Amino acid sequence: MDTIILDADRRIDGPYTFGAALLAQLVPRALERRPDLVAAHDIEIRAAAPGLREVVQARRRSLAESLPRGQRILVPGARRSLRIANGLAEFVRDHLRDDGPLAVTVTNLDAADPTDTELVAVLRRRLDPGLLRIQEGPSAPATGPLRSDFDRYRDEGFHHAMAESGLETLNGMAYDDDPEGWQHLLQRIAAALEAIEREDEARELYDRSRRVSTDPKHRATIAYATAMTLVRHHDPAGRDPEQALAWINEAITITSLLPDPRERAFHLGFDLNGRALVEVRRGRREAAMELVQRAIDLAEADLPDEHPIHRLVLYANRAQLLAMAGRAEQALADYTRAIEADPGYPDYYLDRGNLLHKLGRREEALADYESVIRLSPPFPEAYYNRAELRFEAGDVEGARADLDHTLELDPEFVAAYVNRSGIFVALGEVEAARRDVERGMELTPRDPHLLCVLGQIEMAERKYPEARIAFDQALELDPDLVAAWASRAELAYERGDHAAAVDDLTQALKLEENAELLFNRSVVHRAAGLREQARQDLLRAAELAPGDEDVRRALAEA
Repeated sequence: MDTIILDADRRIDGPYTFGAALLAQLVPRALERRPDLVAAHDIEIRAAAPGLREVVQARRRSLAESLPRGQRILVPGARRSLRIANGLAEFVRDHLRDDGPLAVTVTNLDAADPTDTELVAVLRRRLDPGLLRIQEGPSAPATGPLRSDFDRYRDEGFHHAMAESGLETLNGMAYDDDPEGWQHLLQRIAAALEAIEREDEARELYDRSRRVSTDPKHRATIAYATAMTLVRHHDPAGRDPEQALAWINEAITITSLLPDPRERAFHLGFDLNGRALVEVRRGRREAAMELVQRAIDLAEADLPDEHPIHRLVLYANRAQLLAMAGRAEQALADYTRAIEADPGYPDYYLDRGNLLHKLGRREEALADYESVIRLSPPFPEAYYNRAELRFEAGDVEGARADLDHTLELDPEFVAAYVNRSGIFVALGEVEAARRDVERGMELTPRDPHLLCVLGQIEMAERKYPEARIAFDQALELDPDLVAAWASRAELAYERGDHAAAVDDLTQALKLEENAELLFNRSVVHRAAGLREQARQDLLRAAELAPGDEDVRRALAEA
C-alpha cells in the first residue's frame, strides 16, 4: 500500500487544500490509464484543483462559464460542496480500484477549510479502508493571512472561505480608499454569510454599509439583500415578510430612477423578481406573477443581447408560479425555455421533472432526472425522485437501490429515510424499517411522515396502542397527511371499528380522491353491511382507474 502525507491547512491553498493535493497525486496517473474516469468527474476535479484545469478539460459546461462575471448571477448553494465531495470520492474509489490501495496521513486537519473537512468525512464514509486509509497527522498550522481568491470562492460556492477570508480583508480596508471595492466585497461576504445560515451577521454588514455609503446602486442592492434575508431566513422566527416588503420597495424606488435603460432593466428587473418572492410569502401569488412578468418584459425589451441567465431565472420563476396556479402546460413551457437557454445547468431539469411527475408523465420526468444525474456531480435529489418513479412503476428493488444511493450520498436526507422505511414495511422487513425511522427521527424528531411510518411498523408488530399514538401525533403535526388518515383507518378496521375506519378514509378522500382509498372504503362499508355505499365507492373508483382489476372484480361481485 502506497503512503503519502498531505497538509490540509487552509492557509496554504484555501478551500480543498487537501483535496487539490490528493488530486495532484492521482489525476496524472488516471489520465494515463483511465482518461474516461477523469472526464466523468471534470466538474469536481476542476472545482477542487484549479491547478489541474489545464490538463482536465471541461466536458460538462453551463452557460455561465462563457459569460462575463457580472452576468453570472447564479451562485452555487452551500450544499454543492457535498456533491463535489461525493464526486471526488467516486473518482478516488474507481481510480484506486485500478491503481492499488493508498494510505494518507492528513496533517493540520483541524485547520482545514470546511470543504476539506467534508471531503475527508465523505472519503472515510464511502471508501473501504482497505482501499483508502486516512489517518490524522500532527497539527502545526501556519500563521499569516488567509488566501483571498474571491472570484473562485464566489463562482464555486465556497461560502465559508468567502466569509472568513472576506471579513479578514474587509476589516483591513478603509471605505474611503476604495469605496467601490469595499462595497463589492461587502456584498459578496454578506451573501456568503446568508448561504451558511449566518444571516444576522449579514444583516449587520448591510447596516454597516448603509451608515457609510450613499451610492444609489449599492444601497438598492443591500436593500434587496436585506429583504431576501427577511423572507429566506433559515429560522422561521427570523422571517418578516412585511418588513421585507418595506426594504424591497426601497430597492425598487432607487432602481426605477437609474437613467441608463439597460442598467435599469437589469437592476429593476432583479428587484421586481425579489418583490415577487416577498408577495408569495405574503400569500399574494397573482401579484407575484405580475411582478415577474414586468421583469421579463423589461429584460426582453432592453436586454436582448446580455444577461441571459437573468432572463432564464425569470422564466423559471414564472414557471414555478404558473405551476402553483395550476397552469401546468404554461409552466412546462417556461421551464423548457429556461433549460434550452442553458442546457448544461441541472437544477431546472429537476424542477421540470417534478412537475412532469405530478402530471403523470413519468417517462419524461425520468428523462429529466437522468439529465440531472448526467450533468451534475452526484445530486441526491435526482436519485430520490427517480426512486419515487421506480416505486410507482412497481420496480421496488430499483427504488430501494436509488434510495440506498441517496442516503449514501447524503446520510441526512430525511425524506429518503421515510420512503425507504416505507418500502421495508411493505416488504415485511420491520427491523430495517424501524432503524430508518429511528435514524430519521434523530435528525427531525417531529417529522409527521416518519411518525406515520412508525405507526405502520407498530401496527405490523401488533402494537396497536403505540400505532394509534404515532398516527395521532402525525396528524396533529400535519392534518393534511393522507397517508396517516389512511393508515389510521387501516388500524381501526383491523380492530373492528368500522365507523372510525370510514371516518378516517372519508377525511383522506376529502384531501385526495383516488381509486385506492375508495376501494379501501368500499371494503369497510361491505364489512359493516353497507353494500350500497360500498358499490358507490367502487363505481367512483372505476371512473378514476378504469383499468384496475381489483376494482373491476369487486364490482362484479357486488
